[in-house]
Amino acid sequence: MYVKSFPEVTADLGVKRQVLSDSPELMVVAFRFREEGAEGRLHSHPHVQSTYVESGQFRFTIGGEAFEVGPGDSFVIPSGAVHGCVCLEPGTLIDTFTPRRDDFL
Repeated sequence: MYVKSFPEVTADLGVKRQVLSDSPELMVVAFRFREEGAEGRLHSHPHVQSTYVESGQFRFTIGGEAFEVGPGDSFVIPSGAVHGCVCLEPGTLIDTFTPRRDDFL
């Protein structure tokens, strides 16, 4: 078994990102929101994304629709969907992307 260690990097103000594992077909990434009000700005990408809320509270917007999530919640963001979030309570999101987000390497 091959285990690779990736550094934690700044993704946005108050947000750190760390790749946890990857292959060409799949990538798992932790986003650590350190403060209330920190944002994952609206964006889109061709990857299908699954998000699991490990801790904290967040307000997500996907395709213009907003909803709140907390620990244990998960959902899928379709390829090309405009999405983003605001941190309501500091915590961690675990995102899985297919295929891998090469821009995160």
